[in-house]
Order: sequence, then structure tokens, then C-alpha cells
Amino acid sequence: MQTWSETPKGETLPKRDWKQAMGRGLHCRCPNCNEGKMFRSFLKVNPVCETCGERLDGHRADDMPPYITIMIVGHIIVAANLFFERAAEWPMWWHMALWPTLTIIMTLAIMQPVKGALIAYQWALRMHAFDPDGDIHAIPAKVPEPAAP
Repeated sequence: MQTWSETPKGETLPKRDWKQAMGRGLHCRCPNCNEGKMFRSFLKVNPVCETCGERLDGHRADDMPPYITIMIVGHIIVAANLFFERAAEWPMWWHMALWPTLTIIMTLAIMQPVKGALIAYQWALRMHAFDPDGDIHAIPAKVPEPAAP
């Protein structure tokens, strides 16, 4: 069943499934067609999907992907560190080598999928420049011209 949303201009747009879009984003694929690549380099987003032509540059991910990545990696690393600290008698050099290395590897492994899922979520909800009526907060306000003396 397809549901519709109203835009201020009176157009009806089909609702987008945010769960499906986020799943596609986690796989770093276009949230619209699931075929085009979302990224052209590690964290640089393609401006347009090369398969379906959907614009992908309307996102405002900013610092949210690193925050989410820090929360995920931090919870896993701290829990594992606490567990192994109590369960085993490892020398300090082993801890000093293992935990920073795992933290870096995990961070690099999930940063791109997290950013892809966040961009897909914004696309599905038509946030920011994904809104066909435009994002009023992204457009700089016009400064009135000073009155002539």
C-alpha cells in the first residue's frame, strides 16, 4: 500500500520507506534504486546516482556519522575491554596494542555505512535539500539593500 504526503504547493508525493532506504544506505547504495554507488571516495558522496539519476548531494550529515560511530565503537570496545580485563591476565603491552588497533579498524569499517544510512534516512523523509520545495534553512536569507541617503 502506498501512502502519500502533501507538499505546501499542493502536490502529492509518494511516501518513501525509511527502513528500506536505510538498509540500502548501509550497503552504500542509492536509496532510490539500490544499484548506484552512494560514495565516489571513502566519505565523499556522489552528487547524482549514476544509475537512476537521483540527486544525492542534498544531505546534511555534518557530524552525525562520527557521533554514531563513536557510540557504537565505544560501547563495543569498552565492554570487550572490561570483560577481558576481568577474564584474563594479559600483560599491559597486549592491551596497549590490541584496543587502539581494534578501535581504529572498527571505526574505519563502519563510518561509511553509518553515513550512508543517515543520508538514506534524510532522503526517505525528504529532509533538507531532498525536499522538492527546498530547504528554507539551507537558502541564505536575502539581506535588504541599505536605503539611499
